[in-house]
Amino acid sequence: MTEVSFYHLQRSPLEVVLPKLLEKTLAAGKRAVVMASSEDRVESLNAILWSQDPGGWLPHGSAADGFAEHQPVWLTATLENPNRADFLFLTDGAAVEDPSGYERCFDLFDGNDDTAVEAARGRWKSLAAAGHALTYWQQNVSGAWEEKAGA
Repeated sequence: MTEVSFYHLQRSPLEVVLPKLLEKTLAAGKRAVVMASSEDRVESLNAILWSQDPGGWLPHGSAADGFAEHQPVWLTATLENPNRADFLFLTDGAAVEDPSGYERCFDLFDGNDDTAVEAARGRWKSLAAAGHALTYWQQNVSGAWEEKAGA
């Protein structure tokens, strides 16, 4: 079964957290698919990843860029894995019923939005019932991630 990690974003927004997680993914020699809620959001994330570190570069692409098989990070609004990614990142409430095509899945949700929190709880229950290994991460007051629960 796939390991699914829920990240409760309260102190840092997705635009700060996602690039850091993707950097760690690439440093570990893994590929990623980032699934957003819409094509507009894909392009917004694309722009963020280009500008997130003026001194660095996070290689990524989307359908607008093409060459999916060469992209270490693929941004999409649909469930696809054209770059043979190991990790799946779900943003903006994007959800999958079965993440078993991936080694790990990261569900990043806005902890300051009650609707997003309730939706994440529903995804947790569904994935737990399907037998996936789950962990729940929350930022502490200093912004560091702490594991708060597992199933």
